[in-house]
Amino acid sequence: MTSSNLTRGAATWALLSLAVGSFGIGMTEFVVMGLLPNIAEDLTPSLWASSSEDAIAQAGWLISLYALGVVVGAPTIAGSVAKYPRHRVMIGLALALTVFNALTFLAPTFEMVAASRFLAGLPHGAYFGIGALVAADVLGPGMRAKGVAFVLTGLTVANVVGVPLGTYLGQQVGWRAAFMVVAAIFAAATILIAIFVPEHPGDPGRTLRAELKVFGIRQVWLALGVGAIGFGGFFAVYSYVAPIVTEVAGSPEWVVPVVLVLMGLGMTAGNLVGGHLADVNLKRTLIGGLIGLAVVLVLLAVTAQWIWALGFFVFATGFVASVLSPTIQTRLMDVAADNQSIAAALNHSALNIGNSLGAFLGGLVIAAGWGFVAPAWVGVALALGGLALALTSLALERRRVSVPV
Repeated sequence: MTSSNLTRGAATWALLSLAVGSFGIGMTEFVVMGLLPNIAEDLTPSLWASSSEDAIAQAGWLISLYALGVVVGAPTIAGSVAKYPRHRVMIGLALALTVFNALTFLAPTFEMVAASRFLAGLPHGAYFGIGALVAADVLGPGMRAKGVAFVLTGLTVANVVGVPLGTYLGQQVGWRAAFMVVAAIFAAATILIAIFVPEHPGDPGRTLRAELKVFGIRQVWLALGVGAIGFGGFFAVYSYVAPIVTEVAGSPEWVVPVVLVLMGLGMTAGNLVGGHLADVNLKRTLIGGLIGLAVVLVLLAVTAQWIWALGFFVFATGFVASVLSPTIQTRLMDVAADNQSIAAALNHSALNIGNSLGAFLGGLVIAAGWGFVAPAWVGVALALGGLALALTSLALERRRVSVPV
């Protein structure tokens, strides 16, 4: 059975199978944020003893390395496998995610954990990019953004269920247990994809060289910049949620998973709303989302000492950021001409440059002694930077200037 003649039930199972994998990706990417203090204390004990802030800032490099893996892997893997049947590619990517997350669970030192996080990031972008193309085909024409949003739903639901539970489990029995669960989820996804995702041909005529022509399109670079810089504002805060809750708001450690649930609820709602709004008016959704992200981060920064306000604005941050996610991906696919495979994956390179940039700059201001609320102000600056790029992109488009660089 191919994706073009699926029954409704078969299509649902295919989409759910892909969503299990995206749930695992959401958990492996974001559970680190809630466990940063635990990881820092375990893997850098001497640095932790002298300065917990420096240890947490160093542990933040694990977030950046995962994001770097996504940045490297998304275009190279997606471009290299564009000619192969997509359902088989998805099985291979899910299997790779299983193995690399098992390595994080087993690695004994900070350096080896760091290497495993880079490797775990490599299949991330290609999984979402190719999965989005499969899901869009399953849903049918006229529903591209909704197809993208469905694939991302597993990621956002992970932030409601998987990340908080993984954080709690890691706090109680050790942070490695969270990654053992992640590896098991990816193993299940591998089996489900093999059973339920239908045959989906690739493009036999596509080569990596042909796919890389996408980098000659100016609007593609601007769209990538919007994702990398603008979305970095979200990650500047999300990366340091745990110390913001405990050190700024003065709440006990058990409150961290609760706040992460609020973030996940916001992300899930925002993803669904964003898919709809992007189909209605993509450009207004893009501009409004970036302005909204900057405003929400300002409000979070000035009220973070009150846990009730922090919880509300963490929810709002997740909501606005996830409105942007399918919007940015759809925009990138719109400007990428016929380079759809690599364009769909490149969105995750861009978002994870934002992940790496936000985590790095957030750690930098913490290590400089500016406090744990300082990353929120970094996030404001990044969101405004993304807004400037989005306005530039749309202005050039209005003038019909989309000449290759």
